[in-house]
Amino acid sequence: MKNFRKEILGLLVIVFLSVNATCLAQTGSATDSDSKVEKKDKKKKKKKKKKYKLPNVDLSHWSVTTPELNAKGRAMNIEPPAILDYATDERLIPYMYNDSSIGALVFYSFPSNATTANTKYTRSELREQMVPGDNNTNWKFADGAYMKGRLSMGDVSKSSDGKYHKVIIMQIHGRLSNEQRELIGQKDNNAPPILKIYWQDGKIRVKTKELKDLAASNEEILHEDAWVDDKGFTFEQEVGFGKFYLEVKVTDGKMVVILNKNEYAVYDNVHMRRWGVFENYFKAGNYFQSRDEGSFAKVNFYDLEVSH
Repeated sequence: MKNFRKEILGLLVIVFLSVNATCLAQTGSATDSDSKVEKKDKKKKKKKKKKYKLPNVDLSHWSVTTPELNAKGRAMNIEPPAILDYATDERLIPYMYNDSSIGALVFYSFPSNATTANTKYTRSELREQMVPGDNNTNWKFADGAYMKGRLSMGDVSKSSDGKYHKVIIMQIHGRLSNEQRELIGQKDNNAPPILKIYWQDGKIRVKTKELKDLAASNEEILHEDAWVDDKGFTFEQEVGFGKFYLEVKVTDGKMVVILNKNEYAVYDNVHMRRWGVFENYFKAGNYFQSRDEGSFAKVNFYDLEVSH
């Protein structure tokens, strides 16, 4: 009888140990599983955080013109410091906003009645202000200037011939000093743009100005009609809708446009030297080149920097 009790007791101990080991194994398995789930959740959170990106664009020295009319019936223009609140400014949100999924500042434009002087086209475009809020302080070629941007074309409409509408994405615009304006009797300080850089059918095209008459005096060349468009230059590389780098370098009598650090358009001639009489300022964004009904364009800027 004693031996039978011992056998029963032994069996009970074995069963107890077996059940306990199984429970421990299941607990360990559940702990490992929970740990794996937690790690996956953390990775997902990290990935979500990484997807939120902001553009590298300092707007403290830029004003912006949009395709919307202001209270005076002119194209809306917002200067520093108001432009710094573009993300919450209802006047700007439709035309200039962050796309945090790609880390870009998006400029949206379409044909409207909000045109500026001397043009029929509308824009959502930045204008350089060396002194924030002041358009009267500008630079000359002799001062030197540099602009660099990383950008891409977003959505853009097509014309009836199936080609994409053109967009000017960067400029150097000329400006008369107050003294020059008075000298030639002009009503404003406007001078021609010495540089226009287009996105055109997936390629980058550069247009600049040339003098009609190289013998013209320094006073005569202040008139806009003294200058004509050159034949233009198109870079070989096709950028399409991908990201690309653009650089503009200006020195006394010379201008260089660089695409993706490996293609160059160099302007080192008498026209550039004569242009030295003008003041200048940079422009960047979306100067939309169409009046077609329903047309539009979006331009993405990831980085933009200017130095002098």
